Amino acid sequence: MHAAVFHTPFMPPTRSAKEIFKWAVDRAVASDQAGCSEYWIGEHATQSWESIPNPELVIAAAALNTEQITLAPGAHLLPYHNPGSLAMQVAWLSQILEGRYILGIGAGAYPADGAIRGFTDLSKNHEMVVESIEILEKIWKGEPFHHEGTYFKAGFPEEDPHHPFRAMAPHGGKVRMGLTGLSPSSPSIKFAGAHGYLPLSVYAGNTFLKSHWKVFEEAATANGHKADREDHHVVRDVCVADTDAEAKKLAIEGGMGEAWSRYLLPVYKQFGILDGLAEGTGVDSADIDLDFLAEHVWICGSPDTVAAKLEEFQEQTGGFGTIMPYDYDYIDNAEAWNESTRLLAQEVAPRVKLPA
Repeated sequence: MHAAVFHTPFMPPTRSAKEIFKWAVDRAVASDQAGCSEYWIGEHATQSWESIPNPELVIAAAALNTEQITLAPGAHLLPYHNPGSLAMQVAWLSQILEGRYILGIGAGAYPADGAIRGFTDLSKNHEMVVESIEILEKIWKGEPFHHEGTYFKAGFPEEDPHHPFRAMAPHGGKVRMGLTGLSPSSPSIKFAGAHGYLPLSVYAGNTFLKSHWKVFEEAATANGHKADREDHHVVRDVCVADTDAEAKKLAIEGGMGEAWSRYLLPVYKQFGILDGLAEGTGVDSADIDLDFLAEHVWICGSPDTVAAKLEEFQEQTGGFGTIMPYDYDYIDNAEAWNESTRLLAQEVAPRVKLPA
């Protein structure tokens, strides 16, 4: 199993932009040094706890300070970007990173993020995603075209032989893409399967997770793509320390516990996915607290404990290739949080195998 990091980030609104930016870059470097396979950075315009509007700036800052890790926006909200500008930006970053790049794509779920761009109705956002991807891929081919669609205008000009273009194709000629799913039987996960993209499932219970794989596999098979569980990324919190008690304390009393109590529990209630977290425990979702999360939702403990829990999780869900814990505000305890990432990547993940 691979270990990655999803730096949404969940940072309290009291942190300054400079603190948030520096922490994001520092964590990218620490994740690379720890041996993580990927580092995803969220894109949000208005969310007070998810406070990076330009993940490409973090990627650019981290590009020359990392060596192995793949960097990814998670995700660029395609309705809010000019496809021509985004195509050039993505291609250049993939060239800089020499292929260590994945393009996370999304439609945009928060009305306020849309309102900033003048959107009062998000019902057409998914259609805009489809049209945007069509334009991105045409531009990356470098063949002349002009597109006047329902939502966007773009094109690729004829090259002037006296003023040749620079290389505008992404490294290797194409870009891997991925989509995150938050709802049961997620349409985003289905879209990923239909188009051969990576599926990223935000954990909200085993039944929820299995529904994601089912719709992904069905859509992939129906459209001639291979559905490989190695490609399945699961976003679930993990905290590792030398002992179980230290890990639980680091999670509950640190940035993870603060973000869940002040932000994530209300958001999960808003999206109707708290019941999935309480699944099979006999606890009413209204009674979920940090102790419950540490025992039943987060995977906390020593390397041995976390490896055993992840192996059980693999068996229960059918298996997945990458575990992607969310990232939190541990600016004031960076050493312990970076060590948790290192332990997960080096001492836990290599021991966890997908079910046969």
